[in-house]
Amino acid sequence: MIIDCHGHYTTEPRSHHAFREAQIAFAAGSGSKPSYPQISDDEISETIAANQLRLLRERGADMTIFSPRAAGMGHHIGDEAISRTWSRHANDLIARIVGMFPENFVGVCQLPQSQGVPIAQSIEELRRCVTELGMVGCNLNPDPSGGHWTAPPLTARSWYPFYEAMVELDVPAMIHVSGSCNACFHTTGAHYLNADTTAFMQLLQGDLFKDFPSLRFIIPHGGGAVPYHWGRFRGLAMMLGKPALAEHLMKNIFFDTCVYHQAGIDLLFEVIPADNILFGSEMFGAVKGLDPETGFPFDHTKRYIDSLELSQDDRAKVFEGNARRVYPGLDALLKRRGL
Repeated sequence: MIIDCHGHYTTEPRSHHAFREAQIAFAAGSGSKPSYPQISDDEISETIAANQLRLLRERGADMTIFSPRAAGMGHHIGDEAISRTWSRHANDLIARIVGMFPENFVGVCQLPQSQGVPIAQSIEELRRCVTELGMVGCNLNPDPSGGHWTAPPLTARSWYPFYEAMVELDVPAMIHVSGSCNACFHTTGAHYLNADTTAFMQLLQGDLFKDFPSLRFIIPHGGGAVPYHWGRFRGLAMMLGKPALAEHLMKNIFFDTCVYHQAGIDLLFEVIPADNILFGSEMFGAVKGLDPETGFPFDHTKRYIDSLELSQDDRAKVFEGNARRVYPGLDALLKRRGL
C-alpha cells in the first residue's frame, strides 16, 4: 500500500468559500453573522473525484491522509469563536469526504487556534475529531499570528496541556502554519519553510521529548532547511550541550517528501534515515503545474522516490510502514480491514 501523508482539501465547494468570506467580513465588522450552507454529497464528490482521487489513482498511490486547506486555517483572522466555528465546519467536511471514499482518504483535523488564546482551548475539537469523527491526527500551527511569531516556542509549558491530550489519544501532529499576513513572508515560498525550520530549531533547543517520550511530530515540506543544513544543526546541538540529534529528536520527529525536484529528494534521503521519512505530495498544494525540465507535475513526488536506489525494506517504510507507525489510528483502521 502507498500512503500519502500530506494532502489538503484545496478544491472545496464554492459555497464553503463563500461562507468563509462572509465570516471574515463579519469578523471585520461588516455584514451579519453568516450561517453555514447546505452542501450536497454530490457537490463534495465532484470536487474530489475529478481532482485528488483522480490523481491519487493516476500517480499510483492508494490513500491520502487528508486535512483542510492549510493556508485557509486563518488563525490570525477574527476571534476564538470565529476560529472554532470555522474549524468545526472544515473538519466536518473532511469527515464527509472520508465517509464517501473510505478506501482512499483518512482524516486529520484543523485546530481552532487563535492569537493569545491558550492552546488548551483546542483540546475539545481534537477530542471530537478523533473520538467522534475517527480522525488520526491534527495540524498544529506554531504561529497563529500569521507570520509575526507572537506565540511562545513549541517547547514552552503553555503547549503542554495539548501535548498531554495528544499522548492520551495517541495521535501525532503535523506542524503546519497557515497563511501569512506579513508581507515579508510569502505564504508557501517563505512562511511554510521558515516555520518548518523554526519548529525544528525550537525543539532542538529544548528538551520536550524528555517530558513526552511518545510525542510525534511530522515536519512537512521535507523539513524546510533542516536536511540541507544538517551539519549546522548537529553542531548547534553540541554547542547547546544537547545529545546527538539521533537521540535528542529523531525518535519523535519525521519529515515528509513534499520536495519538488529530484535533487532535493536525493539530499533528503542521503541525510535523513529512511525510518524518519514519510511519503507525501501536498497534492494539490504549494506548487501546481508541469515542470518544464521534466514534463511532469512538480508535486508528483512519488516519481522522485521511485527513482531512488532504496532497499525493498526502506521503500516499504517510506510508502507505508512509517505512516502506520506514526499514525497508530491509521494502522488500527487498516488492520480492521485486513490490510
